[in-house]
Amino acid sequence: MSTFFNTGIRGWLMVGLLAILISACQTVNENFEEEAGDPDFLHESMKQLTDVIVHDIFSPPVASRIYAYPSIAAYEVMQQKFPEYKSLSGQLNGFTGVPQMEEGQVYCFPLASLQAFLTVGKALIFSELMMEEHEAMLKEEFAALNMPADVYRRSMDYGNTVAKSILAWADQDKYKETRTYPKYSIIEDDPARWQPTPPDYMDGIEPHWREIRPFVIDRADQFSPVPPTPFDLTEGSLFRKEVMEVYQALQTEDKDDRIAIAEFWDCNPYVSHHIGHVMFATKKITPGGHWMSIVQIACEKADADFMKSVEAYTLTALALADGFISCWDEKYRSNLIRPETVINQYIDEHWMPVLQTPPFPEYTSGHSVISRAAATALTTVFGDDFAFDDTSEQEYGLPVRSYTSFYHASEEAAVSRLYGGIHYRPAIDNGVTQGQMVGDYIVKTLELRSQVSER
Repeated sequence: MSTFFNTGIRGWLMVGLLAILISACQTVNENFEEEAGDPDFLHESMKQLTDVIVHDIFSPPVASRIYAYPSIAAYEVMQQKFPEYKSLSGQLNGFTGVPQMEEGQVYCFPLASLQAFLTVGKALIFSELMMEEHEAMLKEEFAALNMPADVYRRSMDYGNTVAKSILAWADQDKYKETRTYPKYSIIEDDPARWQPTPPDYMDGIEPHWREIRPFVIDRADQFSPVPPTPFDLTEGSLFRKEVMEVYQALQTEDKDDRIAIAEFWDCNPYVSHHIGHVMFATKKITPGGHWMSIVQIACEKADADFMKSVEAYTLTALALADGFISCWDEKYRSNLIRPETVINQYIDEHWMPVLQTPPFPEYTSGHSVISRAAATALTTVFGDDFAFDDTSEQEYGLPVRSYTSFYHASEEAAVSRLYGGIHYRPAIDNGVTQGQMVGDYIVKTLELRSQVSER
């Protein structure tokens, strides 16, 4: 099977090479740059990256890192074509920029941008062959544009040069080092602390994510929220009221609507199912993947060109990545127990949440933090009065939901965690505040464009 698949990839590459050779003998297309700038090339490449992330089952924090570096690579190529856009060199932590294009030479900017994107993305995932298949088909499409052969080669080479530079910078963010750090240790004698939850009782995911170098924020604890409500189950205590709110969240007339909201924003990359002695799992997009899908939806509705689409993806990816670093810093500091554990131990041993409880501490809510940060980024690019239909979950069998703005969508994403039974109210409300602070800091600190006006 592997031999056959590898042969197929080589076949695609040969087809692409043959197409290039044939195009060299044809009339040069003077409009190759304009045709290469079709933003669908970028959207398809981002969707392919998402599909691989789903296939490889990366955790939400790791997925956010995978989105960020390729997006930055694509942006650093494209911004050189537009004087109103600025490099992120000196604006991102530890980033000193990429080698610049050779003066006086002609490049196909979208081709170089996509080559940088795909090369970086391929280096950060496991299933490289899935990316290579997409890359081969993309090369065939670009070859059919009949650009000059020297422009094609020069653009590809430059994309690879940028990718090499971005990957060298990525190697310094401590991700590889954290792969060797010890697993999370359960504090068994403290009833307030997080414990693994059913059905798989998995170890805590990414307990050292706070040590990953942030992209824009200065440090992981820069926007630490107020502490969670102290663990106290005595009658009338605030914490018990918060627990009971989760327990009774579906005891309302709009129960079905609340379940629909919870399921739409589930975004759990790995949900296990146990039927008797049989276990199987379903895979889907992460919270970050959902928001990157919303970026595409927004770009297509706004008829955004290639450059503005790259800008939207990059700013959103940075908000997601730093949002996860900020959130995970708090998760393993407060280390709060999940509602499922508390309710099963002290209130109702048969109660089950609508959503499968994810394997990491409760406070703050990751979806609340990153959704607000992403919504802030997208609002900066497209404005607050931006209604859209979210089709992100259709491929997973869920209906379309409509929103009046990105903030509206982020608010629903946040409260979905209460309806799903996996977060208390403070993790949601304080998570939204935390995400707002992260998002505000990013959009105010970064200068992507000299003028904010539309191009």
